Amino acid sequence: MGLRYEMAAIQEVDLCEALLESCVFDACTFTAVRFNCASLVDSTFRDCRFAGCSWWDASLTNCALIASVFDRCDLSGLEVEGGDWSDVELAGADLGTADFARVLMRGANLSGARCQGAVLREVDLSGASVRKADFTRADLRGSVLTAFDPRDVELREAIITADQGVDIAMSLNMSVRAS
Repeated sequence: MGLRYEMAAIQEVDLCEALLESCVFDACTFTAVRFNCASLVDSTFRDCRFAGCSWWDASLTNCALIASVFDRCDLSGLEVEGGDWSDVELAGADLGTADFARVLMRGANLSGARCQGAVLREVDLSGASVRKADFTRADLRGSVLTAFDPRDVELREAIITADQGVDIAMSLNMSVRAS
């Protein structure tokens, strides 16, 4: 499609089941937009704000949402494959049914996010803010967890690899030895 918008205010638009491919949105505001079951491919949302938008069962493939803000959005069933979500604002978001795979989320704000049961596989969360976030039963295998301090984030029953266990132990100033 190749749409391009800059500083646009997009309100109450129904993009359910739409295909957005190679689109670019710079500093746009989306209010009450429905992305339900939409497929977004190779699209960029830079410095955008999403307020009260519904992303129910949407899929994003190799999309960039750099420094974008999600405010009171429904992210139920969201599937994200690849792409760059660095510095994205998801504070307090409910990501419990979201599935992120091979995504850059460096410096993302996930403070207070509810990620119980979420899938975040091979996600680069370096420098992310995760204070008071809940990753109970989340699948975090292969993700960069160096920003995680187990004293400030809930990790009960989370699924991680042995290497990630070492990283978490080191964040607690533990000395990990072979034997």
